[in-house]
Amino acid sequence: MTATPLVVLVGPMGVGKSTVGALVAERLGCAYRDTDDDIVAAQGRTIADIFLDEGEAAFRATEKQAVREALAEHDGVLALGGGSVLDADTRALLAGHQVVYLSMDVEEAVQRTGLNAARPLLAVNPRRQWRELMEARRHLYTEVARAVVATDGRTPDEVAQGVLDALELKQA
Repeated sequence: MTATPLVVLVGPMGVGKSTVGALVAERLGCAYRDTDDDIVAAQGRTIADIFLDEGEAAFRATEKQAVREALAEHDGVLALGGGSVLDADTRALLAGHQVVYLSMDVEEAVQRTGLNAARPLLAVNPRRQWRELMEARRHLYTEVARAVVATDGRTPDEVAQGVLDALELKQA
């Protein structure tokens, strides 16, 4: 029998999937897992290094496999990397899961991430690149999500509660 995550979080880089995911898991009394962390642990290097050394296509293939494994193995709260929804197979795998899209606007992204160069897809003109990434991805996040929870101007605790409320999940 395969496991099924209680909650799967998707959304752009810097939206707070890791922070909120850990809080939701704590409130549900279950484990938290992040596919970006899985990739870093398996590869022994940062995602930025993987991008630089092997390119985006190689990273996306690694990410696709990490998501597939996590969806099959993990029964707690799962956070996916910001670009994981770009893959059609991954989007198909997410069907039937309790997926929540954590959303934010560009101004909030600037405040949270500083749109820093450690994020490989934002290395040049980060504000414009973030907007372009969101224009390309927003409909994909919405497509896979059962619920959307806005994070703008909200604390991680408020967002975590919003996730629980959106999915009508009871705290442990």
